[in-house]
Amino acid sequence: MQIPRPSEDSKDFFRSIIPAAPGVEVKPMFGNLGAFVNGNMFAGLFGDDLGVRLIDDASLNALRSVPGTDPFGPAERPMGGYLALPADWRDEPERAAEWVSAALEQVGALPPKKPKARAPRKKA
Repeated sequence: MQIPRPSEDSKDFFRSIIPAAPGVEVKPMFGNLGAFVNGNMFAGLFGDDLGVRLIDDASLNALRSVPGTDPFGPAERPMGGYLALPADWRDEPERAAEWVSAALEQVGALPPKKPKARAPRKKA
């Protein structure tokens, strides 16, 4: 599977709508960007698609009903609980920012993700 790369405009847009809140980090992921709170991803880029993770079924269904909303991630294996925001919301950043903030609030309520233990180094 070829992982799409975001344009610089998509990266700039993504960074512009991620709230500057305590515990929020934007990190590179497989050539894309992810926004995390307490170690849990709440928004990300997959190519030029911006996706949000929603925990609440009512929120997921509300966003899913918006025209232009799609599954997020690879077509053959979309990420569960994530939806890609409509591409035309680039012209309405406040709409995208509302959903990113909702995702931050919902994912921020989850317990902090514990870092995975690193595998021991193999001796040469």
